[in-house]
Amino acid sequence: MSSSSLSFQATSLSLCVSLAAIALVVWLAWRAWSRSGWRRTVLWLELLRIGVVCCAVFLLNQPEAVQKFIPTDLPTVVVLGDHSRSMETQDVDQSSTPTGTSAANSSAPSIGNPKILSRLRALAPLMDQSTWANASKKLRVVVQPFALGEASIKSDLHEALKLARDEHQNLRGLVVASDGDWNSGLPPVQMAMRLRLDGVPIIAVPLGSTVRLPDIELASFDVPTFGISGKTVRIPFTLESSLPRDHVTTVTLTASDGTQVQHEVRVSAMGRTTDAVVWKPAQNGDVTLALNVPSHPDEKLLDNNKKSAPIAIREEKLKVLVIESIPRWEYRYLRNALSRDPGVEVSCLLFHPGLSKVGGGNKDYIASFPEELEDLAKYDVVFLGDVGIQEGQLTEQQCKLLKGLIEQQASGLVFMPGLEGRQFSLLGSPLEELMPVVLDSNQPQGWGSRTPCHFELTELGRRSLLTKLADSQDDNMRIWENLPGFQWYAPVVRAKAGCDVLSVHQDESNAYGRLPLLVTRTFGAGKVLFMGTDGAWRWRRGVEDLYHYRFWGQVVRWMAYQRNMAKGETMRLFYTPEQPQVRQTLTLNANVMEDSGEPLASGDVTARIVAPSGRVENVRLNSGGGEWGAFSAPFTPAEAGSHDIVLFCKQTSGKLEAKLFVQGAALEAIGRPARPEVLEELARVSRGKVLDVRNTDQILQAVSDIPVTPEKIRRIQLWSHPLIASTLIILLGLFWIARKSAGLF
Repeated sequence: MSSSSLSFQATSLSLCVSLAAIALVVWLAWRAWSRSGWRRTVLWLELLRIGVVCCAVFLLNQPEAVQKFIPTDLPTVVVLGDHSRSMETQDVDQSSTPTGTSAANSSAPSIGNPKILSRLRALAPLMDQSTWANASKKLRVVVQPFALGEASIKSDLHEALKLARDEHQNLRGLVVASDGDWNSGLPPVQMAMRLRLDGVPIIAVPLGSTVRLPDIELASFDVPTFGISGKTVRIPFTLESSLPRDHVTTVTLTASDGTQVQHEVRVSAMGRTTDAVVWKPAQNGDVTLALNVPSHPDEKLLDNNKKSAPIAIREEKLKVLVIESIPRWEYRYLRNALSRDPGVEVSCLLFHPGLSKVGGGNKDYIASFPEELEDLAKYDVVFLGDVGIQEGQLTEQQCKLLKGLIEQQASGLVFMPGLEGRQFSLLGSPLEELMPVVLDSNQPQGWGSRTPCHFELTELGRRSLLTKLADSQDDNMRIWENLPGFQWYAPVVRAKAGCDVLSVHQDESNAYGRLPLLVTRTFGAGKVLFMGTDGAWRWRRGVEDLYHYRFWGQVVRWMAYQRNMAKGETMRLFYTPEQPQVRQTLTLNANVMEDSGEPLASGDVTARIVAPSGRVENVRLNSGGGEWGAFSAPFTPAEAGSHDIVLFCKQTSGKLEAKLFVQGAALEAIGRPARPEVLEELARVSRGKVLDVRNTDQILQAVSDIPVTPEKIRRIQLWSHPLIASTLIILLGLFWIARKSAGLF
């Protein structure tokens, strides 16, 4: 409803001037008319003069048109209630006295107290329309829950505030009851600043305790994509505990084929515990593994103590290429170890300088380096011994092919320098970029020692799968400390930036620290390892192949694992990271071959990905390495669980089916601490209040104290309005024209 009126901002001086001006112009007009002999034309001219002066006098007193807009609708207050999954946490203590702030719920609730309610249960009175009956007499109270149904898996406070602001035109206040655990959308404080500009305060009602409930959570269960029948699989897992004391428990790994493995673990208090369970599959097939952590007597949440994940058990056939110059002891025992491994097919290229042809003698040897891409692409791992770029050995082009194999085909490369120092000639080749260490060019033949030297594992090496020579960490350290020593090591200066040093020389050091001897790195899609001594064959002393075979077997399988995640006749699919998490962007990599075995230079490669919910997403892979048939594309899974992937190439009509298992907890998890500071910030920015959920009377009073919508007054200053000024100018122009027409000029 609106009304209009006219008002003046006149002063005593302006009124006096106005009256004098009007009296003077009337007297002058009378005289001019009388002198003209009472001509009618002059009469109209003088009346126009009087009208112009009256307009000027009217504007001199500053007239204003006043419009009043009186609202007819009741002001609106919206009550926003959080119904996300985290609101099911039972940590609201109703037994203590309300204080009027969020501090009442900040301490840990006492276990077993019957007055400990869930956050959702404590919210219920505010979501009951009858609670606001008294306030509804002067306000329109709208109860509006958010994060309901399928949306309960996330909290978007910004969107909830935005919807309330957009849907209600006469919004005067907001009551926001939540645990503050927003995990989606824009920061809610941005909308709080807009509400402040609109004059809409937020009454914040935090729910929940800032102290985590006593709980043991199985945070991660990193099951590899596939395993080999008859070979042990090491499966890492992580436990998060909020219990006040350490305790020892026994976790149980159960396979879908009925086998069980138990493992004892000490769970650290108020922290994370990382351990691994070892399982040995007996037969091929798709298996689902489940890890269960027994509940603790003080534990309140029991639904996060178990995780499961699939693993494919299959036969293994890895192809390894060993390139060496002369048959030194390290080469001989390495070749024997790989030849006797039933899961490895080894090919040896022995240049043997000084002979008219390359060395050989049985089916394991090849006569020359694989020159065709399709022949070299078959190898999962390449061992590069004491060889270099020189006549009768490697060429620049062959080094380029090896680099492409590692970078584009996800194969592995092992550098094994020797006493001759031939690998120094590789430093100016394409393989220099792959070398994970810096070598001392002043000592190409390395360093020898009369007394045996020993490896010393770094902190990273103690946790690495490559250096795992025993199942327990203590036994593994004892084995490494007692391994037979080596009497020659490469002239290493330091490891390059970004490389992982697994082992160093026990005694020797330089300006950069201990000399690195066992170093790994990733290059492109593949992996690289540097072995800085040729004495690993001595590990056989007294134990035969126990440690020597295990170490090199782990190296080969570690390097070939990613490359063999999923493979078919003409396609190979792998992804990084190997254990992707939900909402984490991963890279899908594919190698596509033509029917002849030659890598596909370019083509249309797509991946059809079906999520656990049935949602389908098509991803187009772009060519990354033309001559190697490498294609890649980013993909961000939005759901946890097993995803079905169908890789298809239009040019070759090739198809590859694979599975991608995505780990991760929901954004909204029961048992997490509340975040009252989020709601306190919303109230502070919007100039509102923070009140305790247990004190309903204070909340009702705060809502009732919200001022009603004031009258809106609009003032139009006529004395400075352009239309009025234009009218006055027109009247003056007409007066001047009329006088000229009357012959008075």
